[in-house]
Formats: sequence, C-alpha cells, structure tokens
Amino acid sequence: MGSISEEYAVTSEYHINILQQVLEGSTAEESLVRSYKRSFNGFAARLTEKESKNLNSMKEVVSVFPSKTLNLQTTRSWDFLGLIESDVVPRNLTSESNVILGSFDTGIWPESPSFSDDGIGPPPKKWKGACKGGKDFTCNNKVIGASTTTFDSARDEIGHGSHTASTAAGRHVDHTNFYGLAEGIARGAVPSARLAVYKVCGRDGCQDSDVLTAFDEAIADGVDLITLSLGSSNPTELDLDSIAIGSYHAIQKGILTVHSAGNSGNRSFSVSSVAPWLFSVAASTIDRRILDKVVLGNGKTLLGYSVNSFQSKRGLLPLVYGVGPKECVKESIQYCGQGCLDESVKGKIVVCDISDGSGIIEAYKVGALGVLSRINIDFSQIYPLPAIEFESNEFQALKSYLNSTKNPKANILKSFSFNDTSSPYVIGFSSRGPNLAASDILKPDITAPGVEIIAAFSPLASLTGIPGDKRSVNYTIFSGTSMSCPHVAGASVYIKSLHPDWSPSAIKSALMTTAQPISPSKNKDAEFAYGSGHLDPVKAANPGLVYVTEQDEYLTFFCKLGYDKDQIALITGNRKFSCPKESNETSSLAKDVNYPSLSVMVEIDIPINIKFSRTVTNVGVANSTYTVKVESPKEIKVTVNPTSLSFKSLNEKKTYEVSVVGKALTENSSIISASLVWSDGQHNVRSPLVVYSDFYHGVD
Repeated sequence: MGSISEEYAVTSEYHINILQQVLEGSTAEESLVRSYKRSFNGFAARLTEKESKNLNSMKEVVSVFPSKTLNLQTTRSWDFLGLIESDVVPRNLTSESNVILGSFDTGIWPESPSFSDDGIGPPPKKWKGACKGGKDFTCNNKVIGASTTTFDSARDEIGHGSHTASTAAGRHVDHTNFYGLAEGIARGAVPSARLAVYKVCGRDGCQDSDVLTAFDEAIADGVDLITLSLGSSNPTELDLDSIAIGSYHAIQKGILTVHSAGNSGNRSFSVSSVAPWLFSVAASTIDRRILDKVVLGNGKTLLGYSVNSFQSKRGLLPLVYGVGPKECVKESIQYCGQGCLDESVKGKIVVCDISDGSGIIEAYKVGALGVLSRINIDFSQIYPLPAIEFESNEFQALKSYLNSTKNPKANILKSFSFNDTSSPYVIGFSSRGPNLAASDILKPDITAPGVEIIAAFSPLASLTGIPGDKRSVNYTIFSGTSMSCPHVAGASVYIKSLHPDWSPSAIKSALMTTAQPISPSKNKDAEFAYGSGHLDPVKAANPGLVYVTEQDEYLTFFCKLGYDKDQIALITGNRKFSCPKESNETSSLAKDVNYPSLSVMVEIDIPINIKFSRTVTNVGVANSTYTVKVESPKEIKVTVNPTSLSFKSLNEKKTYEVSVVGKALTENSSIISASLVWSDGQHNVRSPLVVYSDFYHGVD
C-alpha cells in the first residue's frame, strides 16, 4: 500500500488501468473490489494465482498479499489504574472533548447509555468525516462519525465493538452490572471524548480489505487515535500485514494506533502485533476477580472459574460422570464428547473431564442443569447454564468425592466477586514475545486490564453464541487482549487531551516509561509477557522525559525488510531517503530505533558485547538534571554514558549510550532482564532492557 503522491491524484481508473495489464479473464471493473485513495494508494481485487504473481512483478506495485480473515481479539478497571474522578487527577475537560478516537470493530449499539451525547457540544471543527452508518444508525455529538465499509449498518449485532469503544471512551453509566455481578459505574478513560466508528468485522470475522478501507477513511476523516482489538492468530511479515501497513500510514499523519497483542496463549513468539509504530497491548488482571463455588453432598466446597448468573433454587442435584451411549468409548463419554451424552443426564449436573469447554456445550444441548469440568484456564467465562471450570487440584478433589459415594450430589452457587491482592499479572491467554518479525523490538509494549471486564454490549447479540441462549443484556463481562487494548487507547486519549501537541511516539513513550514494573515471579516470561509493565495513566500525564521516534527510523525498518530506495518511496512518499550501508551488514538496525524499551537477540555461546543509543526529550521541568540507576543481574555489566543528563529548557534533547557486556548465553540461560531508570527526584523514567538468545523458546 503506497503513499498518496502530491504529483497526481489517485483514482479508481488508475487502479483499473493497472489491473487491465494482468487480467486474463474478467474485466478490471469486475475484478476490482475496493480502491484506497483517500489516505494511501492501493486496491483490493479478485485475482487468480497467476494474475497475482504478474501484478506483484510490476515495478509500480509495492506488494501483493491475499486478504485474510482476522479475529476479534468497566466498573472497576479505571479505578484500579488510578484514573479516579477527583481533583487529584489532572483533567482538561475542554481539550478532552476535542480528541477523536477511531474505533475499528463490529460497530456499536448507538442507543447504549455509554454513547449518549447529553451535555456534549457539537463536534470539533477539525473533524472531516461524516455519519455513514447505513441502515438504522444515527450519530450524535458523542458518536460523531460512522462507516460501514462493506456492511449494511454500523449497528453492532455482536457486542464486541460496543464493549471495546465504551471501555476506552464510554460515558458515565450508574448501576451497571451483569445480573447483579460487578455492579458499579461503567465509564471510559475520557467520557467526553468523541468516537468515530468504523465497522470492519461481522459474524464471519474481519477482512483485511475492510480494515484497510477503515484506515484509508479514518486518516482522511481526521481522527486523533485508533483502537483496534483484532488481528491474526500468528505474527505476519510487516509488508503482508494489513494492520501494520494501515497503521504506518496513520502514524505518518500523527495518528497513533493501539493494537491488541493477541490471544494465542502462553507460548513464545505468539504476539501478532509486531510493528514498532504499533502500540501493542497484553492483557492482565485487576484486583476484582469473579469466581464460583459448588457445594458437594458431603458439605465440601470447591472453588473454580465461572461468570455464572444463575441463582440455584433446587438445592442439591444428582451428579453424574461417565454416563453415555454404548457406541461411545469410555474416554469420549468422560470428556463429554460430541454425541457421547444421552438424555440420562437431563436434569442433572454433569462432570466432564475436558480441557476446551466443548463438553459444557454438549451437556447443555442434552438438557443438563449444570456442568463441572476441568480446564487449563485462569479466568472466568459465561455459559448458558451453571458451569464451573476447575484447575487440576480442585477437579481431582471432585473426582475423589465421586468415588467416595454411590449417590453423589452437588449445588452450583451464583458467582461472586473477590479482591485479588496479587494483581496485576498477565493472564494465560495473552500472547507472548519475542517479536518474530523484528527480533530487536520488544513486544508486547505494555499490559493493561483485560480480564473479566464489564462494559457495554448489544442487546441483539448472543451472550455465548450458543443456540438456545436467549438472554439479552446491555452490559456484559468479557476477557481478552481485546479488552486491554481499549484501556491503553483510552489512556492515550487522556494523555493526548493533556498534551495535544505530542507525537504518537511521545504518547506511547509516556505510558511505557511510567508503567508499573511487574515481578518476573508472577510471569516467568518476564518482559515477553508484559513489556514495560502495567499501565499507569496518571503517572504518564507527567513523565518527565519521552523517547520520540523520528520517521527516518521507521524508514530504516523497511531497509531491514529488503526494500530498495524506489520501493520505500512508493510506500512512504519519501523520495530522498536512502538505506544506510549497515542495513546490509550483520549489525542490528532495529535495536537502535529510539524506542522506550531496549532489546536485542544475540547468538548462543558468543560473549555479549552490545551497545544501544537513545535520545530523550525533556517534557518535565525546564531546568532539571536526571541521573541514571541501573538494575541488572550479575551475569551482565550494564554501563550508561553519560550517567547524568542536564536540561536547560523544555523540549531539549539529550543522547546517551548503553553498553552491555557479559558471558555468553547458553541453552539453560537464554534470557537476561535488566532495567535503567532516569530520575530527577520527581520523575522516574524507566526502560526495560532484555538480552535473549536465538535459542530462546520460552520459560517453563
């Protein structure tokens, strides 16, 4: 996707002319699906494999890639983050209403109280977009714009988009709850900020072509930031990644894109948000967790994971395990496999020895009144019947009870909230680094609340997606990096409202360098799980120093991908930039991007001898001096030069270098974590430092 040239206007006819040169059957008009011509230059088309190869060989074409289907990735969370409503927390209400957040998702439910415009004035004059929400969709002074891409309406029938948009910038709504659970005030970080809604996802997922259309429109419409809680299950090369491509064009226009890191679980190299210009967000817990209890017939109580809204009125019910049709093998019955439960379980609580949740659905289909199962998760979910999922120890206690009596019974209680004093910690489903596309850029960047978050929902949407579950709610509880992403987006809107002139990288730096450090004892993958740490928007309002990333540093990134000068000019519009000679050598370009974190991959069995260079900009106090403090393990020696930085004015820049030396990493020791903190006594500007080997495959 190239940039828009000032030399000529991009038109659909221009794209048709290119297509005509490669098509062998259909006409160009029939093949063309979408033209991107408002903010960048590109198109989507239906092509055969041969036509695609011929198109890719044309000089004026940057890249050709198949359109993929991407996946969709609070009453307490903002208080937990310290962004409480009081005179202690700095606010600029006038400026807040001038910030426009673009939400790429499943649309919104416009009638939700979270999107009311009561007391909000007309849209800011900088807004260039329109309300193109389609069928049965009306904008207001809160939701100032909408786009349907290829859908009939921007109205949310799935609920995901309403949830994410309200988490970031929803209005105050009193007494929200999920059937009495998690009751409180639902709100976003900046309730008076404006929303522009771009519907890019439907029941069949999110198409690359729709995502690129949204970027093309949102950039031209004049949004200030973009939140995007969707992506691939696995990392993609940057030049084939629609989100990386679209967000690059956005950052060229001063627009920061906040992106969910992915829900691919606790495995290395699974983070799918990898571009250095993206703000990549992992998911962690808040201090309010939701659990459930089952009381067994012997009086013993077991604790497990569930968002169970059903209030038990029948007391103890029969408990069955391993009951099913003869044509199924014993293991399939015990696992509650498809077709391996019969009507004998109707009216009873079924025990399922499973690990993926499918047995709960099977038990519901045949009329069970409850399910107790084993599963390898660490968060609570909603099911269409009372169902609790246990960790191994609790499940073994359940099976011991089953074996101890001829007439087992149980009573599943309604879920409850409790205070988790060990929070925050990164949840198991949150994708981990290292960064497969750019090994020396630490990803994810930061972690934020993404577990059991309550926010707005669509009353037309199914709570569980399971046929027969006809419950309708206006607010529900979700977990995912989809939920953590809008927390960082909302915090970014908050920082933008206080510092309207800050660049995307300055906002990102402020949030990363003030993030709350997390102990590796809570997450053995350390920075590959949580990046710089846990979001702290209040500290980020006054970070002291920021790391500003210049456009040339991103251009150098394309050099590392193998692009030449002409290709980079097509992508970026910059015809003066040339790749540095080092881009063809073994030395790393990525580690010297002026990034708030420091990371490098080294070869195993070769002594560590690495240098980083960083530049900070003073945004704190005009006359100030910062001194550095390094925390590092004995395996490496970290030296910073100079050890103090003195500033005489705001926006003054200072450069420092970091040297890391140590013994070679081995197969048994493939990651080392350290940090450095610049402090003037008032501000503490922290950067994680990670050295890992090419042998790294995660921590057991």
